[in-house]
Amino acid sequence: MPRAKNSRNGPSRPGKSGFVRIISGQWRGRKLPVRDVEGLRPTTDRVKETIFNWLAPHIRDTRCLDLFAGSGGLGLEALSRYASQVTMIERDRGAAQQLRANLALLGSSAAEVIETDALSWLQGPARPFDLVFLDPPFRQELLLSACQLLEQGGWLAEGALIYLEREKEATPPALPATWHLLKDKQAGQVCYQLYLRETAHEAPV
Repeated sequence: MPRAKNSRNGPSRPGKSGFVRIISGQWRGRKLPVRDVEGLRPTTDRVKETIFNWLAPHIRDTRCLDLFAGSGGLGLEALSRYASQVTMIERDRGAAQQLRANLALLGSSAAEVIETDALSWLQGPARPFDLVFLDPPFRQELLLSACQLLEQGGWLAEGALIYLEREKEATPPALPATWHLLKDKQAGQVCYQLYLRETAHEAPV
């Protein structure tokens, strides 16, 4: 299952497409078209199923941010599982248009698609999110900056959960001291983790 990446994307190539499958929730089994974008890298249903098993107790009624949305696989899955609101940030115009078209196919008004560069957007006025999907394009040194901007810019609610994905060979970024590791797994060349943003009076879940 391909998942296009925000800041990695070259121009979309009209006439070609793949599909993203929603694996659970109100739209379980739905397949939605994905614009073919240069620099696509795959994300398997197996990995996505693991992620959302981790998140199952926490998604309903949350405010979610899919920061490098691509195909929207993570944000759409959260919507299917009754997140109250999802914001998808996607730089590639064709991919962003496809995200809007897919939301229209689903009949969902609980998501917004913002066509812009993710790091630039994080430097604007903030609003807090309960759950953030942070899956930037590999080998572009975006992860550390994104983490810092999320923490310092006021984008994370107290007790927020942050899903983070990176390439196995990359040096782990120096994460904010308030982020506590809950889950850690590897699939092939990909490492992925779930973090809790703690405050002084909170304990890990």
